[in-house]
Amino acid sequence: MSIAADVLRSPRSRVVLGAVAAWALFQLWLTVAAPGKISPQLAGTSDKVNVQIELPFTPERFHVLAFQQYGRVSGTDEHSIELRGVKRTDLNAVARPYWVTAVGPIKEGG
Repeated sequence: MSIAADVLRSPRSRVVLGAVAAWALFQLWLTVAAPGKISPQLAGTSDKVNVQIELPFTPERFHVLAFQQYGRVSGTDEHSIELRGVKRTDLNAVARPYWVTAVGPIKEGG
């Protein structure tokens, strides 16, 4: 008998493999969904853009700190965070968290 056959036969191993597969699928879904959250209005040639990150809830300190690695937080609103100086190459990373619903240009006068 091989080790792989023994591992697949064990109920504990099946649970662990199932959990690893679920985690991998979730990570894949986050990666695939991120570009769809980015507004086409952000298309352009500049190296950096100013974005407004929409959330389904009021942002807390954790969310603000999480986005500070991508740019300068200039404010928050009821359901959004304004982030300035974001590199275009980081837009997918900004949109990747599951709690982000949309990433678009900063709304003026809001």
